[in-house]
Amino acid sequence: MAVAERVEEGFVPFRGGRTWYRSVAAAHEDEARLPLLCLHGGPGANWLHLKPYEALADERRVVFYDQLGSGNSGLLEPHEASIWQPELFVEEVGVVREALGLERVHILGHSWGGMLGMQYAADQPEGLVSLIVESSPPSVPAWMPELARLRAELPPEVEETLRRHEEAGTTDDPEYEAASMEFYKRHVCRADPWPDWLVECFQLLDANPEVYHAMNGPSEFHVIGTLRDWDITPRLGEIRVPTLVFSGRYDEVTPTMTEAAHRAIPGSEYVLLEESSHMAQAEQPEETLALVRDFIARAERS
Repeated sequence: MAVAERVEEGFVPFRGGRTWYRSVAAAHEDEARLPLLCLHGGPGANWLHLKPYEALADERRVVFYDQLGSGNSGLLEPHEASIWQPELFVEEVGVVREALGLERVHILGHSWGGMLGMQYAADQPEGLVSLIVESSPPSVPAWMPELARLRAELPPEVEETLRRHEEAGTTDDPEYEAASMEFYKRHVCRADPWPDWLVECFQLLDANPEVYHAMNGPSEFHVIGTLRDWDITPRLGEIRVPTLVFSGRYDEVTPTMTEAAHRAIPGSEYVLLEESSHMAQAEQPEETLALVRDFIARAERS
């Protein structure tokens, strides 16, 4: 049965708004294979950059959702920008799980989604079977020097343009956006051209950047929002489920960062994909899907 025939979409009420979800039923039902819940990045992006993981629905249910304020999800009431805090999205994971009957579940989080996944797993929620953290820093303050190092490796005129607009507060200038793309092509996605689903993901984020700007900032490498002091490192030892941490050799979330997460999570596994940056599912799709598929299968057997 084609993927489109196995898709259910709808909304879950949450905090006066509604969270949109997309659930893809398994092509071959097997009660032993538990569902996978995918947490997207941004913050404030949408499910589309996780679309390649739909392929895993050949053997298990795969669920995506757009986090509150992002993509197809929105608030129905006026709100203050101060609501955009990590704790809101930790709460949302639990609400989505309960509404969709995900009593026992694997969680995969990419980028901010992996940060969210680590914070959620540290609370030791009932029914969490395993955690997969893709390209996520355990500490934003520790990540900032790594980003500064990557920026210093850009052509001088590109870094000068970035710095000039950041200091002037003109990060919405097309010149800044063009300079940012030089960083993105090196450290966000090295595929050329970018796949359609990733282009659409960024287009939707650009059309509704409120959450991204409030929590992150104007770009991937200029973090000045509510996440600037986020650091889950002291709590990573509280994660008690099998955990896979992986990222790309050229990732904006550098190996230094992902290795630090791996070392702090008891018994976790670590894989570095040598031909990828931040979007391994676009850059090394076959290897990435095989990696996730194998890890989930082993976590279920254990």
